[in-house]
Amino acid sequence: MTHRNDPDVVRRLLTTPGRWAVVGLSTNTSRAAYGVARFVQDAGHEIVPVHPSAPTVHGAAGYASLAEVPGAVDVVDVFVNSDLAGAVVDEAVAIGAKAVWLQLGVVDEAAAKRAADAGLDVVMDTCPVIEARRLGLD
Repeated sequence: MTHRNDPDVVRRLLTTPGRWAVVGLSTNTSRAAYGVARFVQDAGHEIVPVHPSAPTVHGAAGYASLAEVPGAVDVVDVFVNSDLAGAVVDEAVAIGAKAVWLQLGVVDEAAAKRAADAGLDVVMDTCPVIEARRLGLD
């Protein structure tokens, strides 16, 4: 079965202020995660960079893993290759995140099902910037 993004879920995640852990976010300005994280932050969400080197990005302190992020996380935004996404989704479930957003090109149907079965909202293979524009939210 192929996951289909629910437009109501996409709209709610984009418009309800929340805390987004951005997995794969670094200080590399040429990476998509850098610009998307800024967009998410400018839209009123708190961002938390999650990267093995744990850099501070856009003024937000970074952490090496999701397990190290203090406090609640609403959305885990996944900027890793599809073959690594399943482990990140499992970590998102383990920390009690409310949603996972697998970025454009990141597809893992089994991980999406595990997340949905655990009660998380799932958005896959799209970008918050693209969806905000499509929904007229930008």
